[in-house]
Amino acid sequence: MTDIQTLVDMGFPQERVEYALKVTNHKGVEPAMEWLLAHVDEEIPETKREEAGEGAATGGDDPGSSSSAGGGGAGASAPPEGESVAKSVVCDDCGKVLKDHTEVEYHAAKTGHNNFSESTEEKKALTEEEKKAQLAIIEEKLKQKRIEREEREKAEALERERNRIRSGKDMTEARRRMEEIEMKKIVDQRKREKEEEKAARDRVRAQIEADKAARKAREQKDNPTVPNSSSVSSTTPPAAAAVSPTAVKSPPRDYTETRIQVRLHDGTTLTETFNVKEQLSAVRVFIQVSTGIDSPFALMTTFPRKIFADDDYEKPLEVLGLVPSAVIIMTKSSA
Repeated sequence: MTDIQTLVDMGFPQERVEYALKVTNHKGVEPAMEWLLAHVDEEIPETKREEAGEGAATGGDDPGSSSSAGGGGAGASAPPEGESVAKSVVCDDCGKVLKDHTEVEYHAAKTGHNNFSESTEEKKALTEEEKKAQLAIIEEKLKQKRIEREEREKAEALERERNRIRSGKDMTEARRRMEEIEMKKIVDQRKREKEEEKAARDRVRAQIEADKAARKAREQKDNPTVPNSSSVSSTTPPAAAAVSPTAVKSPPRDYTETRIQVRLHDGTTLTETFNVKEQLSAVRVFIQVSTGIDSPFALMTTFPRKIFADDDYEKPLEVLGLVPSAVIIMTKSSA
């Protein structure tokens, strides 16, 4: 009812309004208005007119009642001849002429007016000038509605674009945070690896120190203290006392230690004493701990020139001929 009254209030005939709403499947005022403007001169089908005529006939005079009134001679049931008949309704508050009860209800709902009275004045149809003016007003309203709809659609599109950009920024920020977390994990992992490597080197260094202390303890145990000169002179003849220092200084045949000098890549040297029973791998560990070199390297002797193979690092130093002393050169690994 609201759509019908809106279009009727704009000046369109009610039967054309109802037909327009029916044709546009009751999609609203704007589609029906566009159809009415596009079909101003088009006649509605006769079936629609017949339906409208039947509706009007239903509310008209009852033939039975009029005939009975004429036969009985009672003039109260039928209006006297020449008496005016109500053709419209007038709003007493604003004076607007309304066609039927439907327009009265719509006008009352729209304006809040409550005082109406019947009128013999028939609601005049719009003149051509009034129709043109009304059409211009309607077209202006349609144009305004289209502008409002376009602006609304632009605002919605802009809001969707903003949401998309905001979502893209959120995704970028989330990706950046994930990358930061992964980078932190990598840094922490490298830090733990360095700490573990340092701890391993400390353990090797401590083991070397313990081996040194053990070698010194065995050396002191294997070599007793030399007696002083006074005790020698009292127990032995002078000739024997003169010979004894030479006998003490002479090295034993069975060596327990060997002195290894290592020449590095940069020309510097490292010197350390090892037990003759230790393997050549102990020398390599000593070099790694002392220099911090992690890259693989090999060892070789000068005279005679020999590059130690992988299985040589499991052999004792005395087996490799590196006793009582030797010079080893650090070289690049063949691997």
